[in-house]
Amino acid sequence: MKEHQAWHANGFLATLAAIAAAAAAIWCFVSGNADDGSAGMNVLGVVLLLLALVAFSSLTVVQPNQAKIITFFGRYKGTVSDSGLWIVVPFTVKSRMSLKVRNFNSQKLKVNDASGNPVEIAAVVVFKVMDTARAAFDVDDYETFVEIQSETAIRHIAAQYPYDTYEDSSVISLRGNADEISGRLLAELQERLSVAGVEVLETRLSHLAYAAEIAGAMLQRQQAEAIVAARQKIVDGAVGMVESALQQLKHHGIVLDDERRAAMINNLMVAIVSERGTTPVINTGTLYN
Repeated sequence: MKEHQAWHANGFLATLAAIAAAAAAIWCFVSGNADDGSAGMNVLGVVLLLLALVAFSSLTVVQPNQAKIITFFGRYKGTVSDSGLWIVVPFTVKSRMSLKVRNFNSQKLKVNDASGNPVEIAAVVVFKVMDTARAAFDVDDYETFVEIQSETAIRHIAAQYPYDTYEDSSVISLRGNADEISGRLLAELQERLSVAGVEVLETRLSHLAYAAEIAGAMLQRQQAEAIVAARQKIVDGAVGMVESALQQLKHHGIVLDDERRAAMINNLMVAIVSERGTTPVINTGTLYN
């Protein structure tokens, strides 16, 4: 099934013609009764009245961003998408369909990611109908079809990627590559919804989190990784400061032997890396009896 334009003509002219036919029919009835019941005038009046009723029943109004699907005794005759008052083929069924942009916000779905961790995920899908014939006849209810296929695509995408990557930053993850995940979700969803004549305009992840049963453990893991990264930064800075201190002592002509050099490095590293303030121990000399 593919959409095509149905025959339609100016409805205002058809309305004027129908009004004129109805007025002529009334005149024929009045004239026929005045002429002692002339059968010819009455028959003409009935014909004109039937033509007026057929014309009025063929009129249809199409609102902006709306379409009328025309079917004639079970056969698809076309779609009228131009807004205005139109006259179409008589004795047809004119079904209304919206062409406005709409969005669907999925429920929070619990899915196992590529690493096997249960995560909660949800997405917003922005779409519109592009082919009214497919939306009306190729699927039972295109809105329900969009909802079910959207949730299926979200589950499929979420199961292909891990929630986050901790060792390899080049691996695509749900949290770290949200834009790329949204793009792949859009491509897969468009492939699924093309049969319903629906165009997907945008997809965005609206919710992403670990499931409640592992959220605490994953939070501890993230905190541990943050602590390790901070410690690594502190150690790198401490090594640089100790190296700078030794170079300055050498520049000023202060030469330390290996034992004192090692003790100084140890004391500086402890003072810099320690989480708490250090308490120095002052050597005042050796007491001899």
